[in-house]
Amino acid sequence: MKYSSDIIVAGAGAAGMAAAITAARCGATVMILEHMDMAGKKILATGNGKCNYTNSRQGVECYYGDDPAFVLPVFAQFGFRETIAFFEELGVLPKERRGYYYPASGQASSIREVLLMELKRLNVKIIYNCGIRSIQKEQKGFRFDTKTGGYYSKLCLLATGGCASKKTGSDGSGFLYLKHFSHHIIDTVPALVGLIGRQSFFKELAGVRAEVRINLYIENEWKISEEGELQLTDYGISGIPVFQVSRFASKALVKGESVHALLNFLPHVEAEELEKYLGKCFLQREKTAKQALIGTFQSKLIPVFLRLSGIDEKQMADKVGQIRLKRLADVIRNFRVDIIGTKKFDHAQVTAGGVDTSEIVNETLESKLVQGLFFAGEMIDIDGKCGGYNLQWAWSSGYVAGLHAAKRGKEIV
Repeated sequence: MKYSSDIIVAGAGAAGMAAAITAARCGATVMILEHMDMAGKKILATGNGKCNYTNSRQGVECYYGDDPAFVLPVFAQFGFRETIAFFEELGVLPKERRGYYYPASGQASSIREVLLMELKRLNVKIIYNCGIRSIQKEQKGFRFDTKTGGYYSKLCLLATGGCASKKTGSDGSGFLYLKHFSHHIIDTVPALVGLIGRQSFFKELAGVRAEVRINLYIENEWKISEEGELQLTDYGISGIPVFQVSRFASKALVKGESVHALLNFLPHVEAEELEKYLGKCFLQREKTAKQALIGTFQSKLIPVFLRLSGIDEKQMADKVGQIRLKRLADVIRNFRVDIIGTKKFDHAQVTAGGVDTSEIVNETLESKLVQGLFFAGEMIDIDGKCGGYNLQWAWSSGYVAGLHAAKRGKEIV
C-alpha cells in the first residue's frame, strides 16, 4: 500500500490542527482532510470573536460527560500551562482577565493564523472541500474515500467536531464514519445553549438582562446552580448562567424528564430581608404597586412580578396586604420557568455526548476497538463549561492524540 501520509487527521478545527502540529513535530508525515473551505472556522466565533482560548481555573469539575475523570490523564500530559507555552511559542502574547485567557491582539483570528503558519512550516498539507464519504480500516492502515479521490494512511485521527454550529463545519458527520468501527455514541444534545420556556410572559420580557442565581431542577430534584447575567428572550432564557446549566437540561429532556428553573432576581438578599424591604417600599403613600418597585427592578419585570403575586399594578401600594407582599418576595426569589426545550444545534456552542469514553484509552486517546484509530476534541463524550474549557479540551486532546499517534506510526513499517 502506498500511504498518502503516516497520519490523516479528519477535521481542521482546533483539536485537529493541534493534533497535526504535535504529530508533525514528532516526525510523522501528516495530512488533514477538511470538508469546509477553510480551517478553524469555529475558532473565529469563540469569545465573541476575541477567543477565550483557555482558563487558569482548571479541574475535573469544569468538565462533563459520562466519565468526567477521563480528562485527567490527558491534562496531566498537556494542561493549562502547556497551552500558554504552546501559543507563546507560536507568537501569541496572552492577555488574562479573571483567569480567562485571550490573545493580546483581541482577535480570535490570531489563534487561527498562528496555527496555520505552524502547519505550513511543518509541511502539513490540508485538503479543503474534500467531502469524506467513508473511512475504512484495511490490513495495514486506513482508506479514506472522498469527493476528491482516495487517500491512505497508517493511522486515522478523528477530530471532526460534534454537532454544534453546522455552518462552521461541526455537523456531526464524524459520527457517521464510526459505523464501520462498532463504536458507541452517547446521545448528542446541544450544550451552552438557550433554554425554551413554557410560560406566556416571555414575549413581554424579551430584552431584559439581570444578575440572577439560577437553580435547575430535574424531576423536581435540584441539580445545579449558577450565577451571572441572565438574558430574557422571546422564547425563554439565555446568557452565561443558563449556558452553564443547559447540558443538564438537554440530557434530561431527551430522556423525557421534567425540567424547570427557579430564578432568584436578588440572589444576595435573604428572604426575610427582602420581605422587610418590600414592606418599606409599599408603605409609600401616593404610589401605585408598580411605582413602588421602580428603582429596584427593570421596568418590564415589574408587571409580571405583580401579576404572578396577585397584585394589581394600579393598586395603591399602601393597600397591599402582607400576604401578597410575602408572595411577591417569593416570586422574586423563586421565579419559575418550565423548560420545554432547548435551542437547536445551530445556536449551541458545543455538543454534549459523543464517542463513549469507555471505548477509548484515556492515556493515549487511541480506540480500544480499532488499533490505529485516535480521537480528539468535541466528538469525544466530554464537554466543558463556558469560559475557555472546551478549547482547552481541544488543545489537550489534540496534543495527546497527535503525540501517541506519531509514536504508534513509528511501530508500523
